[in-house]
Amino acid sequence: MSNGSQSESGSVDVGFATQRGRDWPSVRQFNVFLENRIGELLNVVRRFENSNMRIVSLMIVDMSDCAILRIVLSDPERALEILRQANLPVTETDLLVVGLPETAQPLLEISKHLLMAEINIHYAYPLLSHPDGKSAVALHVDDHETAVTTLKNAGFTIYTEKDLIQ
Repeated sequence: MSNGSQSESGSVDVGFATQRGRDWPSVRQFNVFLENRIGELLNVVRRFENSNMRIVSLMIVDMSDCAILRIVLSDPERALEILRQANLPVTETDLLVVGLPETAQPLLEISKHLLMAEINIHYAYPLLSHPDGKSAVALHVDDHETAVTTLKNAGFTIYTEKDLIQ
């Protein structure tokens, strides 16, 4: 099975088409591994102070000897470049960002729909900067595509990376 086509020069045009782009129904989270010591968070956050990027959300997972900074920025391509230039150990994770409905228990509504589809939520946290001025929650789930389909079919708003760019 070929992933590309042969050009006139004999070289193979790989033509990789990816499912992910700024309209892919996810948002990239960067997981930055840090020493667990005073000032490490400031060292990372300062790398973005002279840019027009916004920190959309962040969460710190604290362990005794290290910490994991989970961070979402408004321009993930540039953010990744900055993190790599700083030689910070970083990985990427896809998050599902869901607009909270204006109900008395919005997280209950989201959770019920995901439970009915047998989708597990690994972790969740709110966004600091809200798309369209509306509250939203970032979710890491075990079946991203099914979660997107389930929540869209239930009428929830799913945000993409392009929704976070200001």
